[in-house]
Amino acid sequence: QVQLVESGGGLVQAGGSLRLSCVASSGSVSIRTMGWYRRAPGKQRELVARITSGGETIYGDSVKGRFTISRDNAKNTVYLQINSLKPEDAAVYFCNSPSGIGGTMLWKWGQGTQVTVSS
Repeated sequence: QVQLVESGGGLVQAGGSLRLSCVASSGSVSIRTMGWYRRAPGKQRELVARITSGGETIYGDSVKGRFTISRDNAKNTVYLQINSLKPEDAAVYFCNSPSGIGGTMLWKWGQGTQVTVSS
């Protein structure tokens, strides 16, 4: 079973930046579509950004122009660069690979990394 480990979160002032990392223990991310998701208190988990094996990216409307997803296949790692942080970006951030079947994911969710934004 692939294990996902997210890191890089923290407490940041509004307008600041963070870079989140997601390392997969195995199961080569280079051949997968990988996504970053977030879950804010009292809300459902939502897609933030996604990158295909070919490098095509899509972003949620609320993060376009501020977030950038990228991958380092040699390190089996996916990154999320977050700029111009807003209080509404505060959430636990997760990564995973969509299975393409009914919104399910390929792997078990990791613990995520907490992003807290102070105004």
